[in-house]
Amino acid sequence: MTDALVISNLVLWVAVLALLVAVIALSRQIGILYERIAPMGALMMDTGPKVGEVAPVFDLPSLGGGQVAVGAPGPRATLLFFLSPTCPVCKKLLPVLQSIHAAESRTLGLVFASDGEMPEHAEFRQRAGLGAFPYVLSAELGMSWRISKLPYAVLIDERGIVRGKGLVNSREQIESLLTARDLGLVSVQDYMDRKIAKEIA
Repeated sequence: MTDALVISNLVLWVAVLALLVAVIALSRQIGILYERIAPMGALMMDTGPKVGEVAPVFDLPSLGGGQVAVGAPGPRATLLFFLSPTCPVCKKLLPVLQSIHAAESRTLGLVFASDGEMPEHAEFRQRAGLGAFPYVLSAELGMSWRISKLPYAVLIDERGIVRGKGLVNSREQIESLLTARDLGLVSVQDYMDRKIAKEIA
């Protein structure tokens, strides 16, 4: 009876240790998998002004009054965010953008851009609580950046140079523009592509 109990305890301990080893191995594999399919950052399209080029400059009226020199050199970098009142992902990202701006306000300005009828956008701006930010309407601005899908963000540095751009659907993708700028990369997407290609080679 006692021998059977000892044997069953030993078997149980062996099973527990085997499970522990399996969990550690799976955790390691999940880490490797996550690294390989990590968020690629903002999806950069190969159209419009390229990263490293001078941004086109537009002097546009803001819905809140005054003029906004979009793309012009200034004391801070500018995050230009293209949106639409009917875009659900755009609405979801508004608190994220406001949070990023609050954390980076000394070095980063935030400008919202769209096109369409002013009354619709004025109502949306008020409803979304964007009164503290410049909000411009310009079809020409969107065409100059070749915007075909929303939401789309462009990071322009203090000298008016394009530092990052792309289709953004999450906080991580918006922050990837700032990360790429800080690391001196064209984009996180480009960095990950080169890293994966290097691993395969």
